[in-house]
Amino acid sequence: MRTPPRFDRGHTDDLMTFLAASPSPYHAVANTAERLEKAGFRQVVETDAWDNGSGGRYVLRGGAIVAWYVPEGAEPHTPFRIIGAHTDSPNLRVKPLPDNGAHGWRQVAVEIYGGPLLNSWLDRDLGLAGRLSLRDGTTRLVNVDRALLRVPQLAIHLDRSVTAEGLKLDKQRHLQPVWGLGEPREGELIRFLEAEAQLAEGDVVGWDLMVHSIEPPSYLGRDKELLAGPRMDNLLSVHAGTAALTAVAGAGKLGYVPVLAAFDHEENGSMSDTGADGPLLGSVLERSVYARGGSYEDKARAFAGTVCLSSDTGHAVHPNYAERHDPTHHPRVNAGPILKVNVNNRYATDGSGRAVWVAACEKAGVPFQSFVSNNSMPCGTTIGPITAARHGIRTVDVGTAILSMHSARELCGADDPFLLANALTAFLEG
Repeated sequence: MRTPPRFDRGHTDDLMTFLAASPSPYHAVANTAERLEKAGFRQVVETDAWDNGSGGRYVLRGGAIVAWYVPEGAEPHTPFRIIGAHTDSPNLRVKPLPDNGAHGWRQVAVEIYGGPLLNSWLDRDLGLAGRLSLRDGTTRLVNVDRALLRVPQLAIHLDRSVTAEGLKLDKQRHLQPVWGLGEPREGELIRFLEAEAQLAEGDVVGWDLMVHSIEPPSYLGRDKELLAGPRMDNLLSVHAGTAALTAVAGAGKLGYVPVLAAFDHEENGSMSDTGADGPLLGSVLERSVYARGGSYEDKARAFAGTVCLSSDTGHAVHPNYAERHDPTHHPRVNAGPILKVNVNNRYATDGSGRAVWVAACEKAGVPFQSFVSNNSMPCGTTIGPITAARHGIRTVDVGTAILSMHSARELCGADDPFLLANALTAFLEG
């Protein structure tokens, strides 16, 4: 067992930088790739042949990234240790015909992505970011990180019942942001973004764009014990997994091939070529085995010995709604990462998986907590069960306890990201 880690706010400071710089899944994977490059990893292209050498590599596909480190002397049947996470967060995304408006207001037509807390997007200064697809087949990232859009709430004078009956939002009518005055003009938004990205007019033929809160992450509270910020679900885990992978790469003899798999589209079911229910992870792991001269038998042996930690955020006990939680399981912030359990397999953890997690936390000197839902409340799910079922890989669901999950701005303990990263590092070391 290691000496318990000293709390390092440097890790949390770096997380804040990562969150602010990653307003879309495409920005998140670009920033992750940049960190991997600095640690000696190199990108490999899926259409190229892969070599059998050791060292760190990564594959980019849209809003997903899979990175792995092959230790010196790794056999083709060497098992993998995988940290799984996701890059997407619930938000508002721009429709194919975005230029909209009414009654002298210019608006942007948006669609609801995932399951956001809709009220958290009201009366908030919003930017616009994502990926532009160009006529020549390339893509360009764009990030308008200033007050460009706003979804104005209806004044209480025009809805006196809102205090007693609660806010009721129609997803089609009430969430279209304004961005100026006048009549809507076809193509105006994309021409504006072409100028922002320093592209010629007409270069952009496709887009994957989303709004984001421009308020930066910040410490909160008298003693700055808390961290408030956007997209913690689940860039907090992507950041921690990247820190863990780069920490173990080249650090000494490893009995496993450590992997980081950060998928897109978890918030709407993971069924895409970049989601956990797609072929990306399996393809990368198989090609890594075969590149090292392995056979189908080697692949089967490697997968049989592989373990995945599906790392995602979970629910800290809410002081105003404690009755919504299981009465004997009250995860607290700054008390260490959580082990997530659900016997109906909404999480993939079982007893043997718990043993893997306990060993990692004990090695890291990190405390952990258990999370289970109140029996009367439906339980969410993660990429964990999907990964276990699709690849036949033993999977354990873990994460960090937060409040305000799926809000435009979430809340966690300022020490918990560091504790999670330490536990993930110990897991990858084996």
